[in-house]
Amino acid sequence: MRKVGEGTRILNFFIDTLIIFILAFAFNKFWMFQVRYWGYPYLNFGWIFFGMMFIYYSFFEIVFQRTPAKWFSYTKVVNKQGGRAAVWRILLRSAVRVTIIDLFFIPFLGKPLHDWVSGTEVVEK
Repeated sequence: MRKVGEGTRILNFFIDTLIIFILAFAFNKFWMFQVRYWGYPYLNFGWIFFGMMFIYYSFFEIVFQRTPAKWFSYTKVVNKQGGRAAVWRILLRSAVRVTIIDLFFIPFLGKPLHDWVSGTEVVEK
């Protein structure tokens, strides 16, 4: 079980964020149509983006242990023992990842806050 470095994690972050932005943008266009023509309540794009981020990471990491970016970089999410992470750990990981302060903990903990709090690791496949 070899942990991945910061370069791989940064690449994963950029690829996943781009995909999430495209999905959130498309959903926002669909929702704005509903707002304009059917009177649905307006949602700020930030709420849509962060909601999409939570759903995206939760779905892919619970079902496949990896997001599309992790498929690209041949990495996956595991628990401390190297096995499949529990669903509650993935949901906790996804919830903490949505916070803005998540990446500021790397210098202090040696990894992002979402890994430390959930007890998970990103390793090579």
